[in-house]
Amino acid sequence: MGGSRCNCYPCGFFRDPGPSMDVLQLDVSGRPQAWITSKEAATLYASDAVAWTLGEPCQVLRGGTQRATGCQSRIEVHSIIAVRGAIPSRAWRQVPALSNPKLFHRDRDLCAYCGARFAFEELTREHIIPVSRGGVDSWMNCITACKACNGHKGNRLPEEARMSLLYLPYVPSLHEDMILRGRRILSDQMEFLLASVPRHSRLHA
Repeated sequence: MGGSRCNCYPCGFFRDPGPSMDVLQLDVSGRPQAWITSKEAATLYASDAVAWTLGEPCQVLRGGTQRATGCQSRIEVHSIIAVRGAIPSRAWRQVPALSNPKLFHRDRDLCAYCGARFAFEELTREHIIPVSRGGVDSWMNCITACKACNGHKGNRLPEEARMSLLYLPYVPSLHEDMILRGRRILSDQMEFLLASVPRHSRLHA
């Protein structure tokens, strides 16, 4: 379960010997809470807040030597950790926050009108029903569009502009949202999250 480590913890910093990887934090029931740094995870290990772990150790952090025991602190930080204690209310939200990076990732960087794939800076958040006509800024009213298609559609509905949607919007699940938010996701983290992502998600494509 937990990483093998010495039971002695220094009061100082843990030395990070290499590039830090993001750790997937869960609650004790296995529900995703957040992406945290390996140093934040080490603090949870040191305070005995880690209930159980999954995946392989992604980082080994070492600290100072205890004068009484001569033992150097060492913590193997696993890629997935479950944390004891109260669950923040934000972890239970049903609708993930909408952002352009997550929207473009959800739609696989594909323009919903022309079907071409574009770089991030060439994409826009397109409102199917324009905001000026009562449309809301939500997952179900937003799709990814290139600048040219967005400009051509303008302040019209798709049918008014004679532009058909090549795919439909949907609200990402909590597990999918964690994938959309992650920057460098390890294979065991991706396997854990994808196992609970609905089959309709484009992340399975």
